[in-house]
Amino acid sequence: MTRQVLVVGPSWVGDMVMADALFRTLAARGAVVDVVAPGWSLPILERMPSVRRGFELKAGHGEFALGARRALGRKLRSYEYEQAIVLPRSFKSALVPFFARVPMRTGFRGEMRYGLINDRRAFDRERLDQTVKRFVWLGLAPGERLPDELPRPSLVPVADAVAATCARLDLMPEPPTVALLPGAEYGPAKCWPLPHFRALAERLHASGANVWVLGSDKDREAGEFITAGGIGRNLAGETALAEACDLLACCDAAVTNDSGLMHVAAAVGCWVVAIYGSSSPAFTPPLTDRATVMYRALDCSPCFQRECPLGHLDCLNGISPAEVMARLQPRLVPPST
Repeated sequence: MTRQVLVVGPSWVGDMVMADALFRTLAARGAVVDVVAPGWSLPILERMPSVRRGFELKAGHGEFALGARRALGRKLRSYEYEQAIVLPRSFKSALVPFFARVPMRTGFRGEMRYGLINDRRAFDRERLDQTVKRFVWLGLAPGERLPDELPRPSLVPVADAVAATCARLDLMPEPPTVALLPGAEYGPAKCWPLPHFRALAERLHASGANVWVLGSDKDREAGEFITAGGIGRNLAGETALAEACDLLACCDAAVTNDSGLMHVAAAVGCWVVAIYGSSSPAFTPPLTDRATVMYRALDCSPCFQRECPLGHLDCLNGISPAEVMARLQPRLVPPST
């Protein structure tokens, strides 16, 4: 009988995409993988071939929601999972597998989860120096070492959905098309300055490239600034996450902060120019060979702060639109024949 594994997924877009490396690891070992996840992430899971189904946890971010967790756990008892892997390290995240009576419940030590997690793994920050390594390691047998090469997350666009989204928004994804992704949930210290995005959009427009700005409702105003005067299309807030995923698959390149959409762009095969400020490409790199990382590695970097503690944001201000355009240019010009 095929081994059935339940994974309690993370709450952030980028982390959910990176978790596909775990899902692919489990599937390669013959497991059937289901995922407990926030409702927003279910369309992303549908684009992961290694995931059978996603179960929505109806709880807000950070909400304890004991009743919802108990109800979902009881609903899942009939699936008779052999193992549950809990990716978040919080107490509440371990409740669903416990209520589902999954016999083996794997996770990192943390928040006094004795009894809830009965396959407790020590958290080795030095050895597990990347988020993706932490996820995959929980899917291995105790004592097993990480493979030298980890599976790369992969999101498979839905062709009909791509066509429908393009038709709804009256988009013609003709090359070269470049997506600009100015948002980052963690804070402004991860965000390349908007005037830099605007200057880059002007250069791209002058070169004949199509420019699309993608993001959430929170990025709508930034998108208006970047595309003012008819330089490209501001699609921020116009698409659901799944639609943004499908549109990124139509793009030749994406210029992005270290954000959830950066990981989406990498997973759909778009060329990614990833700009890092307060965070580090050593910890959360774009998991693709089709990427250019721009990082100044100043003495104060990475600080991992939401706002620049020194007040100058030199780590991002010092990366010029001209530099980024120079990295993009080879991706926008067809190779000579």
